[in-house]
Amino acid sequence: MDTWKFYDVTHRDHVVCNPSSPARLDELIALLDLPPDPRVLDIASGKGWFLCRLAERCGGPQGAGVGGVAIDVSPFVVAELRDAVRERVPRAELTILEQDAATYRPAPASFDLAACVGASWIYGGLRRTLAALAAAVRPGGQVLVGEPFWRHEPDAEYLAWADMSRDLCGTHPENVAAGEEAGLVPLLAWVSTPEEWDRYETLQWRAAARYAAAHPDDPDLAELLARVARARHEYLVWGRDTLGWALYLFAVPTRTAS
Repeated sequence: MDTWKFYDVTHRDHVVCNPSSPARLDELIALLDLPPDPRVLDIASGKGWFLCRLAERCGGPQGAGVGGVAIDVSPFVVAELRDAVRERVPRAELTILEQDAATYRPAPASFDLAACVGASWIYGGLRRTLAALAAAVRPGGQVLVGEPFWRHEPDAEYLAWADMSRDLCGTHPENVAAGEEAGLVPLLAWVSTPEEWDRYETLQWRAAARYAAAHPDDPDLAELLARVARARHEYLVWGRDTLGWALYLFAVPTRTAS
Protein backbone atom coordinates (compact mmCIF):
# COMPACT_ATOMS: atom_id res chain seq x y z
CA MET A 1 0.00 0.00 0.00
CA ASP A 2 1.31 3.42 -0.91
CA THR A 3 2.71 5.08 2.22
CA TRP A 4 1.05 8.42 1.64
CA LYS A 5 -2.29 6.84 0.80
CA PHE A 6 -2.13 5.00 4.12
CA TYR A 7 -1.53 8.20 6.05
CA ASP A 8 -4.17 10.04 4.04
CA VAL A 9 -6.78 7.44 5.00
CA THR A 10 -5.79 7.12 8.65
CA HIS A 11 -5.44 10.89 9.21
CA ARG A 12 -8.58 12.06 7.45
CA ASP A 13 -10.17 13.21 10.72
CA HIS A 14 -7.04 14.99 11.96
CA VAL A 15 -6.67 18.74 11.85
CA VAL A 16 -3.12 18.47 13.20
CA CYS A 17 -1.24 15.31 12.21
CA ASN A 18 0.67 14.82 15.46
CA PRO A 19 -0.17 14.51 19.17
CA SER A 20 -0.37 18.31 19.66
CA SER A 21 -3.84 19.79 19.93
CA PRO A 22 -4.83 22.92 17.99
CA ALA A 23 -5.35 24.69 21.32
CA ARG A 24 -1.79 23.90 22.41
CA LEU A 25 -0.34 25.10 19.10
CA ASP A 26 -2.46 28.23 19.22
CA GLU A 27 -1.10 29.08 22.68
CA LEU A 28 2.44 28.49 21.44
CA ILE A 29 1.89 30.80 18.45
CA ALA A 30 0.76 33.53 20.83
CA LEU A 31 4.11 33.25 22.65
CA LEU A 32 6.34 33.40 19.59
CA ASP A 33 8.49 36.53 19.50
CA LEU A 34 8.23 37.17 15.79
CA PRO A 35 8.96 40.50 14.12
CA PRO A 36 6.47 42.27 11.86
CA ASP A 37 6.09 40.54 8.49
CA PRO A 38 7.83 37.35 9.60
CA ARG A 39 9.30 34.75 7.29
CA VAL A 40 8.60 31.16 8.29
CA LEU A 41 9.99 27.82 7.12
CA ASP A 42 7.64 24.91 7.85
CA ILE A 43 9.15 21.48 7.17
CA ALA A 44 6.66 18.58 6.84
CA SER A 45 3.88 21.14 7.06
CA GLY A 46 1.06 18.61 6.74
CA LYS A 47 -2.40 20.04 6.22
CA GLY A 48 -1.17 23.49 7.19
CA TRP A 49 -3.15 24.23 10.34
CA PHE A 50 -0.12 25.55 12.22
CA LEU A 51 1.13 27.69 9.34
CA CYS A 52 -2.27 29.14 8.52
CA ARG A 53 -3.02 29.93 12.16
CA LEU A 54 0.36 31.60 12.53
CA ALA A 55 -0.33 33.74 9.45
CA GLU A 56 -3.76 34.68 10.82
CA ARG A 57 -2.35 35.74 14.18
CA CYS A 58 0.95 37.30 13.10
CA GLY A 59 -0.09 38.93 9.83
CA GLY A 60 -2.63 41.43 8.64
CA PRO A 61 -6.03 40.61 7.15
CA GLN A 62 -5.97 37.21 5.41
CA GLY A 63 -2.36 36.68 6.45
CA ALA A 64 -0.95 39.77 4.72
CA GLY A 65 2.71 40.37 5.55
CA VAL A 66 3.59 36.80 6.48
CA GLY A 67 5.87 35.00 4.05
CA GLY A 68 7.84 31.82 3.84
CA VAL A 69 8.10 28.28 2.58
CA ALA A 70 6.06 25.17 3.41
CA ILE A 71 7.29 21.73 2.34
CA ASP A 72 5.76 18.27 2.43
CA VAL A 73 6.35 15.13 0.39
CA SER A 74 2.78 13.79 0.54
CA PRO A 75 0.66 14.84 -2.45
CA PHE A 76 -2.46 14.35 -0.33
CA VAL A 77 -1.59 16.82 2.41
CA VAL A 78 -0.01 19.28 -0.03
CA ALA A 79 -3.36 19.50 -1.83
CA GLU A 80 -5.10 20.17 1.50
CA LEU A 81 -2.41 22.69 2.44
CA ARG A 82 -2.90 24.62 -0.79
CA ASP A 83 -6.66 24.71 -0.21
CA ALA A 84 -6.20 25.88 3.39
CA VAL A 85 -3.86 28.71 2.39
CA ARG A 86 -6.18 29.80 -0.41
CA GLU A 87 -9.22 29.82 1.87
CA ARG A 88 -7.74 31.17 5.10
CA VAL A 89 -4.67 33.30 4.32
CA PRO A 90 -4.70 34.12 0.60
CA ARG A 91 -2.64 37.28 1.11
CA ALA A 92 0.24 35.48 2.80
CA GLU A 93 3.27 35.15 0.54
CA LEU A 94 3.82 31.44 0.97
CA THR A 95 5.65 29.11 -1.39
CA ILE A 96 4.35 25.54 -1.13
CA LEU A 97 6.68 22.78 -2.28
CA GLU A 98 5.86 19.11 -2.79
CA GLN A 99 9.23 17.42 -2.33
CA ASP A 100 11.56 15.69 0.08
CA ALA A 101 12.42 18.51 2.49
CA ALA A 102 15.96 17.16 2.88
CA THR A 103 16.66 18.30 -0.69
CA TYR A 104 15.59 21.89 0.01
CA ARG A 105 18.48 24.31 0.47
CA PRO A 106 17.36 27.57 2.11
CA ALA A 107 19.58 30.61 2.11
CA PRO A 108 21.39 30.83 5.45
CA ALA A 109 19.79 33.01 8.13
CA SER A 110 16.80 33.81 5.90
CA PHE A 111 13.88 32.95 8.21
CA ASP A 112 12.54 34.23 11.53
CA LEU A 113 11.15 30.83 12.49
CA ALA A 114 11.95 27.35 11.21
CA ALA A 115 9.72 24.47 12.29
CA CYS A 116 9.75 20.71 11.86
CA VAL A 117 7.02 19.17 13.99
CA GLY A 118 7.10 15.40 14.02
CA ALA A 119 9.42 14.68 11.11
CA SER A 120 13.03 14.74 12.32
CA TRP A 121 13.53 11.51 10.35
CA ILE A 122 13.81 13.77 7.28
CA TYR A 123 17.26 14.91 8.41
CA GLY A 124 18.28 11.72 10.17
CA GLY A 125 17.36 12.56 13.76
CA LEU A 126 16.81 15.41 16.18
CA ARG A 127 20.35 16.78 16.29
CA ARG A 128 20.67 17.03 12.52
CA THR A 129 17.21 18.56 12.35
CA LEU A 130 18.12 21.23 14.88
CA ALA A 131 21.32 22.01 12.98
CA ALA A 132 19.49 22.29 9.64
CA LEU A 133 16.76 24.52 11.04
CA ALA A 134 19.14 26.73 13.02
CA ALA A 135 21.23 27.36 9.90
CA ALA A 136 18.14 28.69 8.12
CA VAL A 137 17.21 31.11 10.92
CA ARG A 138 18.52 34.60 11.49
CA PRO A 139 20.28 35.46 14.78
CA GLY A 140 17.57 36.11 17.33
CA GLY A 141 15.10 33.91 15.48
CA GLN A 142 13.51 30.69 16.70
CA VAL A 143 13.49 26.96 16.00
CA LEU A 144 10.50 24.73 16.74
CA VAL A 145 10.51 20.94 16.71
CA GLY A 146 7.97 18.34 17.76
CA GLU A 147 9.63 15.15 18.93
CA PRO A 148 8.82 11.91 20.77
CA PHE A 149 10.70 10.96 23.93
CA TRP A 150 10.99 7.92 26.16
CA ARG A 151 9.02 8.24 29.39
CA HIS A 152 10.99 5.27 30.67
CA GLU A 153 13.22 2.60 29.19
CA PRO A 154 11.25 0.73 26.50
CA ASP A 155 10.68 -2.99 26.91
CA ALA A 156 12.68 -5.19 24.57
CA GLU A 157 9.41 -6.82 23.51
CA TYR A 158 8.02 -3.40 22.56
CA LEU A 159 11.04 -2.56 20.43
CA ALA A 160 10.90 -5.94 18.71
CA TRP A 161 7.15 -5.72 18.05
CA ALA A 162 7.43 -2.20 16.64
CA ASP A 163 10.67 -2.98 14.79
CA MET A 164 12.32 0.13 16.18
CA SER A 165 15.54 0.98 17.96
CA ARG A 166 16.12 2.43 21.41
CA ASP A 167 17.87 5.21 19.48
CA LEU A 168 14.56 6.30 17.95
CA CYS A 169 14.53 9.21 20.38
CA GLY A 170 15.98 10.46 23.63
CA THR A 171 14.43 11.22 26.98
CA HIS A 172 12.71 14.55 27.56
CA PRO A 173 15.80 16.07 29.21
CA GLU A 174 18.00 14.67 26.43
CA ASN A 175 15.84 16.34 23.79
CA VAL A 176 16.22 19.71 25.51
CA ALA A 177 19.95 19.10 25.91
CA ALA A 178 20.25 18.38 22.18
CA GLY A 179 19.19 21.96 21.51
CA GLU A 180 21.66 23.33 24.02
CA GLU A 181 24.44 21.25 22.48
CA ALA A 182 23.53 22.79 19.12
CA GLY A 183 24.13 26.23 20.61
CA LEU A 184 20.44 27.08 20.98
CA VAL A 185 18.64 28.59 23.95
CA PRO A 186 15.69 26.55 25.32
CA LEU A 187 12.50 28.61 25.53
CA LEU A 188 9.66 26.11 25.88
CA ALA A 189 9.28 22.33 26.28
CA TRP A 190 5.62 21.37 26.35
CA VAL A 191 4.68 17.73 26.87
CA SER A 192 1.42 16.53 25.34
CA THR A 193 -1.13 14.95 27.66
CA PRO A 194 -2.21 11.32 27.46
CA GLU A 195 -5.55 12.60 26.19
CA GLU A 196 -3.85 14.34 23.26
CA TRP A 197 -2.01 11.11 22.45
CA ASP A 198 -5.28 9.16 22.69
CA ARG A 199 -6.99 11.56 20.34
CA TYR A 200 -4.18 11.34 17.81
CA GLU A 201 -3.98 7.55 17.88
CA THR A 202 -7.64 6.59 18.14
CA LEU A 203 -8.87 8.94 15.43
CA GLN A 204 -6.82 6.73 13.12
CA TRP A 205 -8.84 3.67 14.20
CA ARG A 206 -12.07 5.50 13.49
CA ALA A 207 -10.90 6.79 10.11
CA ALA A 208 -9.77 3.31 9.03
CA ALA A 209 -13.07 1.71 10.11
CA ARG A 210 -15.11 4.32 8.26
CA TYR A 211 -12.96 3.97 5.16
CA ALA A 212 -13.37 0.17 5.24
CA ALA A 213 -17.15 0.51 5.41
CA ALA A 214 -17.20 2.93 2.50
CA HIS A 215 -14.60 1.14 0.32
CA PRO A 216 -15.06 -2.62 0.81
CA ASP A 217 -13.55 -3.41 -2.60
CA ASP A 218 -10.31 -1.45 -2.15
CA PRO A 219 -7.48 -3.94 -2.84
CA ASP A 220 -5.40 -2.22 -0.13
CA LEU A 221 -8.05 -2.71 2.54
CA ALA A 222 -6.66 -5.87 4.14
CA GLU A 223 -3.21 -4.34 4.53
CA LEU A 224 -4.66 -1.07 5.81
CA LEU A 225 -6.70 -2.78 8.53
CA ALA A 226 -3.86 -5.10 9.51
CA ARG A 227 -1.47 -2.18 9.95
CA VAL A 228 -3.97 -0.22 12.00
CA ALA A 229 -4.71 -3.25 14.20
CA ARG A 230 -1.01 -3.83 14.80
CA ALA A 231 -0.45 -0.16 15.66
CA ARG A 232 -3.45 -0.25 18.00
CA HIS A 233 -2.03 -3.21 19.91
CA GLU A 234 1.38 -1.53 20.08
CA TYR A 235 -0.07 1.68 21.46
CA LEU A 236 -2.36 0.11 24.04
CA VAL A 237 0.10 -2.48 25.35
CA TRP A 238 3.28 -0.37 25.39
CA GLY A 239 3.28 2.95 23.60
CA ARG A 240 0.79 4.91 25.66
CA ASP A 241 2.83 4.47 28.85
CA THR A 242 6.28 4.48 27.27
CA LEU A 243 6.43 7.05 24.48
CA GLY A 244 5.83 10.74 25.13
CA TRP A 245 5.61 13.74 22.82
CA ALA A 246 6.65 17.36 23.25
CA LEU A 247 7.01 20.64 21.42
CA TYR A 248 10.46 22.19 21.86
CA LEU A 249 11.07 25.87 21.11
CA PHE A 250 14.59 27.26 20.98
CA ALA A 251 16.13 30.65 20.23
CA VAL A 252 19.06 31.17 17.91
CA PRO A 253 21.50 33.37 19.86
CA THR A 254 22.23 36.84 18.58
CA ARG A 255 25.78 36.81 17.33
CA THR A 256 27.92 39.68 18.44
CA ALA A 257 31.24 40.78 17.03
CA SER A 258 34.22 39.55 19.04
